[in-house]
Amino acid sequence: MSLKVKDVMVTNLITIDAEATVKKAAELMDKHNIGCLIVVSYGNPIGIVTERDMLRRVLLQKRDIAKTRIGNIMSAPLMSSTPQTDVRDAVRLMNERRIKKLPVIEEGELVGLVSLTDVMRSLAYFEHIISSLCARCQMGKQQQVDLAEQ
Repeated sequence: MSLKVKDVMVTNLITIDAEATVKKAAELMDKHNIGCLIVVSYGNPIGIVTERDMLRRVLLQKRDIAKTRIGNIMSAPLMSSTPQTDVRDAVRLMNERRIKKLPVIEEGELVGLVSLTDVMRSLAYFEHIISSLCARCQMGKQQQVDLAEQ
């Protein structure tokens, strides 16, 4: 059984309209303590804007945050996966495309976001569970040996 994107993705997503300003995006990111927003147009996901996009395409170019539209600085086209995608395949795609966040889309609808951080947290959690199970198995074997010796 392999780990799927749906097992590690976050589903509480904040989106922003492509026509919104960079200032609005920065306020949303700060308010929700997040590093990216999925950009939508007429409710459809069309791109992603990250802190890095804002740094490179706004701050370093000295653009006006109150006038610059998100649609002009977002990364597009949007790379995505489905909830059923194997986590290894999602990580491979992120590595190949040099991205850290991957929107999850099902039947044209945004349903989640998976990041390399989400994957690492999940792997650490599953490693802990497996270690705990192995420890219980070893403890059970030791109890069987102790009972047999009595």
